[in-house]
Amino acid sequence: MSVADVQRSVTAELDRIAPVIDSLGEAFAAGGHELALVGGPVRDAMLGRPHNDLDFTTSARPEETEKILRTWGDALWDMGRDFGTIGTRKGPWQVEVTTYRSEAYSADSRKPAVAYGTSLADDLVRRDFTVNAMAVRLPGREVVDLYGGVVDLATRMLRTPGTPEDSFSDDPLRMMRAARFAAQLGFTVAPEVVAAMTDMASRISIISAERVRDELVKLICAPFPRLGLSLLVETGLAELVLPELTALRMERDEHNRHKDVYEHTLTVLEQSIDQEARLGGGPDFVSRFAALMHDVGKPRTRKFHDDGTVSFHHHDVVGAKMTRKRMKALRFSNDEIEAVSKLVELHLRFHGYGDGDWTDSAVRRYVRDAGDQLDRLHVLTRADCTTRNRRKADRLARTYDALEARIERISEEEELAALRPALDGNQIMSLLGIAPGREVGAAYKFLMDLRLDEGILSEDEAAKRLLDWWAERSA
Repeated sequence: MSVADVQRSVTAELDRIAPVIDSLGEAFAAGGHELALVGGPVRDAMLGRPHNDLDFTTSARPEETEKILRTWGDALWDMGRDFGTIGTRKGPWQVEVTTYRSEAYSADSRKPAVAYGTSLADDLVRRDFTVNAMAVRLPGREVVDLYGGVVDLATRMLRTPGTPEDSFSDDPLRMMRAARFAAQLGFTVAPEVVAAMTDMASRISIISAERVRDELVKLICAPFPRLGLSLLVETGLAELVLPELTALRMERDEHNRHKDVYEHTLTVLEQSIDQEARLGGGPDFVSRFAALMHDVGKPRTRKFHDDGTVSFHHHDVVGAKMTRKRMKALRFSNDEIEAVSKLVELHLRFHGYGDGDWTDSAVRRYVRDAGDQLDRLHVLTRADCTTRNRRKADRLARTYDALEARIERISEEEELAALRPALDGNQIMSLLGIAPGREVGAAYKFLMDLRLDEGILSEDEAAKRLLDWWAERSA
């Protein structure tokens, strides 16, 4: 991409959004205030990536901004007032206007101290990277590029407006953002930025787990997550935010001695992404994070044998526990934690399928255990094959095709997705004459095991088998 291409892209995008930027610029100018489109929207306009979320910066204080937006926009919100930001909606555009500001973290604070700035130049110098430190003054549409952001966009380079040390000292989360932008844009991170990230990695510890988590999710859901993850590992940041990933570099994969588990894991992640169409398309964080974490139990379960082989017995169970612990530390939701942990725990289950010698009962249990994560388990299991042996890879793919076909057939015959016994709890209590308690649970489990082993039973047959079981149990 040349500088001329960048200039043409931004001109075309500014023409597209003219209905909102021109009128808003005129409204602020009429009030005696400066206004500029800034940050990500300018960068994306230059990259030819149009969107309708627009960020502006202004000399106006929040109360003055609110007055203007109240008459100009279709709706108003001020949840960011403490940071100088007022938001509005204008037709299809989501607009946020922020007062010129400067902010920095003290040595031990998790929250930035915010102070209003006095000029556009002051506002731009405090931004994270040169490609985000460009602006378009309004209503005249003058492009302001004080730090070479246009050239950096054209050369796909990520640099900071000032020294990276100052930038990361002001906000250590910018180190995570560097990795995230590498993953999102496919950019190269400048050597001096990488060096500063390495030297200052420990400073990420003052950032809240929630903010680190949000950057990690964006990175993993980006088009090129390998670039961002590799940068986190290279600089030592991963050791602080996702140490399980760094630990994989020291291990060897028992199936592929030519590459370590770390490289295998990144390949599985990429192969998982290639299959996301099976999940409806678009980035699927749960599926991707499960691929990233599926082998994290290997370092703790590695065992060397006298014949020179290496085993990682039960690394699926250990890995699931480690995944749950890490995700809790990063403040993920319970639903996300349970979904990813379940996938990690089940990712080896298919390898017991052999050449298709599972019984229908075993297939039902596979579906039952996967629950609502079955489609993601299909993706993870297929992605976990990274062998260079084409014959072996083709055989595994055919075998899993056969398993999926069996699941579909049994599902059609038995409504497998429901997978519940013929009698519910109330029927069990009525039939056995018992009150709610552990015995109802035991009876329900007995009927569920029958369902898994034998398929669908009629209510009459289930009742007969339950009464026989109860009589034997009570004898």
